[in-house]
Amino acid sequence: MRAAPTILHLDMDAFFAAAEQASKPSLRGKPVVVGGLGPRGVVATASYEARRFGVHSAMPMAQARRLAPNAAYLVPRFAFYRAISGQVMELLGRLSPLVEPLSLDEAFVDLEAGGLADDSASARATGERLRRDILGTTGLTGSVGLAGSKMLAKIASEEAKPDGLMLIEPGTERELLGPRSVRIIPGVGPATGEHLRRAGITTVAEVVEAGEDELVRLLGRAHGGSLYLMALGHDDRPVVAERDAKSVSVEDTFDVDLHDRLRIRLEVERLAERCVARLRGSGHSGRTIVLKVRRYDFSTLTRSETLRGPTDDPVVVREAAARLLDLVDTTGGVRLLGVGVSGLADYTQEDLFAQAEAEARAEAVAEAEAGPEPAEPAPPGAGAAESAERHWAPGRDVRHAEYGAGWVQGSGVGRVTVRFEEPGAVVPGRVRTFSVDDPELEPSDPLPLVPGGVTGAAA
Repeated sequence: MRAAPTILHLDMDAFFAAAEQASKPSLRGKPVVVGGLGPRGVVATASYEARRFGVHSAMPMAQARRLAPNAAYLVPRFAFYRAISGQVMELLGRLSPLVEPLSLDEAFVDLEAGGLADDSASARATGERLRRDILGTTGLTGSVGLAGSKMLAKIASEEAKPDGLMLIEPGTERELLGPRSVRIIPGVGPATGEHLRRAGITTVAEVVEAGEDELVRLLGRAHGGSLYLMALGHDDRPVVAERDAKSVSVEDTFDVDLHDRLRIRLEVERLAERCVARLRGSGHSGRTIVLKVRRYDFSTLTRSETLRGPTDDPVVVREAAARLLDLVDTTGGVRLLGVGVSGLADYTQEDLFAQAEAEARAEAVAEAEAGPEPAEPAPPGAGAAESAERHWAPGRDVRHAEYGAGWVQGSGVGRVTVRFEEPGAVVPGRVRTFSVDDPELEPSDPLPLVPGGVTGAAA
């Protein structure tokens, strides 16, 4: 533990949704949900207005639509988010050589290593300056936590949300943590939290009161020992520059063993969707799909499949996970399931185009199944590339020869509705509807959120 709060944690506020609201004036102050819009899609990010209805990240999109039927539902523009993230990470790099990115919108910074802070006053001044620089550079807000350890800095940034700064003075850790839920401690997920609850431990203070020996008995030496130290506020993990994630995974432990094969398959598909949401959130794609199954007798099996190239396509990951499940005997019951992706690579344009085409094909099939009569056959020479090009997903950037820049509000039955507005506009733009094959309407790159800012490639 440091004697001064010189570890900074930055977390951009509802990053994907905030970027959409900043670029689309008509959505400011309104509920916005970003994610996969298909029948098996999941929420990547929800704006604070949408969170009031109970919508949150990794939630099935169908459930989100039931909770917030009047929200704006948009497909993600990952190239755009990555471009903004690059600006933010560049600002962090000016503070210190030790910057540890956790995802596109989150990072730790060691201010002491950068020589910018050695006490509370200088740390606070640096954090406030960073927040101003981020707003001026990107037009978006971020929340900052400052403390003597990574765990406490992250807790502080959560407390500061949205658009705030919180500094935890060294020496006040026990007082701050004591009444909080044990889930606030890193590594305490739903399963561990429930295990502790059954033992009568629900707060951090009760973790300390239970003592290290009891925690080791309940959770094992490694987990129990580290939990006890963190409950005391002790966390000596260093900020590691340019930490490369080796894999992304999610898993669930079930209160009652699953026996029904169909239920197990549905859970695997749901985990695959959540895994892809986390994969995309970290700005990666991956080649190897991993399935983890812990059976009724606590034996754990893992199966993996390596693809020809990296992917972040939820359909590809879901189908691979389903194939792996076919290789596992679940007779007797399953208590834990997990899906992961390893062999990570950064996003490439090829990944994004493949993703867009896959989404276009899936939604085109859904529209054809739900629509009235099939459209007339395309004229000779119209190929798959042209068909994908004329697909208009909600939230995509477009430009019209007469009306200028805008974004797709929705499409169907051969029509596409576009709102024409730009990020700096004070009032919402006008709405126009066109034929989906209008030659004057074309896909476009995003507009910068602030003058002279980055745009990112069309996503």
